[in-house]
Amino acid sequence: FQKQKEYLASARPTAVNLFWALDRMERAALACKALPVAQVKEQLLLEAKQIKEEDAAVCRGIGENGLSLLCDGDGILTHCNAGQLATAKYGTALAPIHLGAQRGMRFHVYADETRPLLQGARLTVYELTSAGIETTLICDNMAASMMQSGRIDAVLVGCDRMAANGDAANKIGTLGVAILAKHFGIPFYVCLPASTVDLNCPDGGTIEIEQRRPEEITDLWYRERMAPRDVDVWNPAFDVTPHELITAIVTERGVLRAPFEPALQKLCTR
Repeated sequence: FQKQKEYLASARPTAVNLFWALDRMERAALACKALPVAQVKEQLLLEAKQIKEEDAAVCRGIGENGLSLLCDGDGILTHCNAGQLATAKYGTALAPIHLGAQRGMRFHVYADETRPLLQGARLTVYELTSAGIETTLICDNMAASMMQSGRIDAVLVGCDRMAANGDAANKIGTLGVAILAKHFGIPFYVCLPASTVDLNCPDGGTIEIEQRRPEEITDLWYRERMAPRDVDVWNPAFDVTPHELITAIVTERGVLRAPFEPALQKLCTR
């Protein structure tokens, strides 16, 4: 487990849930370390299945609480993928949409493509259209015009790590969406399980941001390279949205509103 943590710390340092799950599996392994290897494996499998079941219940809770903030017919903007393909079931930011659709509510989702890896185009759009939810794919730089047009009633995004003061690290581009939502007076909701809150991070400035390969921008989706060979490339996987731009934080335990720091402290000590 220690080697896996070291790998994650170097390859995926921003996402806190991965470390949370490894810590839990490590505790399960240590609790039965005196048993034969076969039984240890059985216990680890049981723990993994329990985590999966709990994750589905947590995501449903996020969905129920998030759905209370939406209205039938709302236009919703998403960024990256925070749905069933990223969790055990329902997702986080997409959970309210899935639950609402199951209950006959009609939403129109506008999905940012989410450069440079296109999680919105490849994952979110696939997931939502497969569920029969009306979905329009847009380029990231079209979000401002879409908001200006009056078709967006709410923004739902996920979160990879939330600091103790409510600053939220999420897929690169989320910060820009939050700034736009603030300008146009559109509620910006961050949806996450309580396990994503890191009280050891006092604010977003202490969250380590993963840096990705330059080729994801210059080469990945093209037949031929689209930039000069010697160009410098900056490719952070995440950015941090200050808590001042967040309308509410949606968790499985309820909807939190500012001031976020005492609300998050209470959330994590339940």
